[in-house]
Amino acid sequence: MNLRKDFTDQADMLAYLREQFPDASGALSPFPGGRAAADQSLHSFNASRYAASRNYLNGTVSRLSPYLRHGVITLREVIVHFAGQNLPKFTQELAWRDYWQRVYAEIGDGIWQDREPSKTGTTYSTEMPIDLGHTGLACMDGFAVELESTGYLHNHARMWMAAYVVHWRRVRWQAGAQWFLQHLVDGDPASNNLSWQWVASTFSHKPYIFNRENLERYTEGRYCGTCPRRDDCPFQNSYENLNVQLFPMQVQP
Repeated sequence: MNLRKDFTDQADMLAYLREQFPDASGALSPFPGGRAAADQSLHSFNASRYAASRNYLNGTVSRLSPYLRHGVITLREVIVHFAGQNLPKFTQELAWRDYWQRVYAEIGDGIWQDREPSKTGTTYSTEMPIDLGHTGLACMDGFAVELESTGYLHNHARMWMAAYVVHWRRVRWQAGAQWFLQHLVDGDPASNNLSWQWVASTFSHKPYIFNRENLERYTEGRYCGTCPRRDDCPFQNSYENLNVQLFPMQVQP
């Protein structure tokens, strides 16, 4: 195979990859590889807009995670690049990533084990639902298809998806974490597994859940208006009522 490296642009690279791998199924990664692409993402990221918009699916996020995951760029380089700027929320997220890595270095494969007892009082299955992507819930089906076809999900969508799998479908977080790692181009075991544990309440003081109001706000109505189950939405309730519904035997902290 001629592994040429003189691509003129991303379209040229994608055309070459399709030519070389005609039997590859699904979409190619939306992230071009290499140091030049990582530098471009770093320098084009407007970090001053991150805090206010990061929770929206179309908000400003760095999209540096694939390059960090594969060592194309280091966390230290990112920190140094933004040093001296007043970016507490972005700095906090970088600190979380560093923390996950330090935990991973300390416990290794222990990231696959509950760090703390679950606070939900719920029994879970070890098998992933076979209908993910075909549940009739426009949001969850959209997230599942996006994950499996592009290898990427916005972080807020990852949290919603994880909460749905664990708390609404009653699936152990390890199964969901493995599913994510099978598809995510930025699938870092430490950040992935410990974030799933945070959602599940095995590495936090309570389970993470969301409701329709939260999802509709941060997706800006992208899914709910045309959802086949908009009149039978399992997320349509207050947080108080959802907690009672989902965790009737919840262990109080």
